[in-house]
Amino acid sequence: MPGNSSGAPASGRLGAPDELIALDGRVVVVTGAGGNIGAGIAARMAAVGATVVSHTRSSPAEPITGRSGRPGLVVTADLTDSDAPRLLVDTALERYGRLDGLVNNAAIQTVAGFAELTDSEWSEMIATNLTATHRLTQAAAAAMAAQESGGSIVHIASIEGSYPAPGHGHYSVSKAGMIMQARAAAQTYGRAGVRVNVVSPGLISRPGIEDAWPDGVGRWKKACPLGRLGTPDDIGDACVFLCSDLARWITGAELVVDGGVMANPTW
Repeated sequence: MPGNSSGAPASGRLGAPDELIALDGRVVVVTGAGGNIGAGIAARMAAVGATVVSHTRSSPAEPITGRSGRPGLVVTADLTDSDAPRLLVDTALERYGRLDGLVNNAAIQTVAGFAELTDSEWSEMIATNLTATHRLTQAAAAAMAAQESGGSIVHIASIEGSYPAPGHGHYSVSKAGMIMQARAAAQTYGRAGVRVNVVSPGLISRPGIEDAWPDGVGRWKKACPLGRLGTPDDIGDACVFLCSDLARWITGAELVVDGGVMANPTW
């Protein structure tokens, strides 16, 4: 049933799990879809039937036509512009007439010492990673609440939202804020059938990372119980789950996708 990602009944048979994971007939916005993780999320959404609205700030992205056969859409916008989140949601509604999912993936990650952090570095990080996510959540939740079927919103945070890394203090603060924003939004919008959750990735592979950061990759693999870096597909599949009817009674939750790294003791 298109768009029934939040309004599934509390009792009664809903269908087999392979039917519940499908997103056929649903429209999902993925921000930052021109990047490594965002492109993986968008592709996995399309693979299970979603019509994908791919947002990009400047990186090139191609419209995705998934198994539904309905062409996707690419929207270029700077989400730190206060009007851009609403325009992105309105564009999806105008083209497709509904909005069933939003993945808040667009983000920046700069390196700066916490004690030396400038106001502009702090403001840019918070505006991009947290304020834009908040505005998009408000706009998308309002649209989803107007639909009988509700919808699902997923924030892409980070394990650094719980364990800050040197040089990433401002990034960690922004990601911790996203986790709490999701919980507050889940509390606010649940009665309208809108679920809000978080996926917190660990270290994700990208072209050239092993050459650019061999020490870090080596340390990660040694610390990771599953022995490897994550992939964009790993994150995309977590998002598919949270946007599907399989997650119909999950909201305000953080799904850590890190190969088990956070299971390690820190002492």
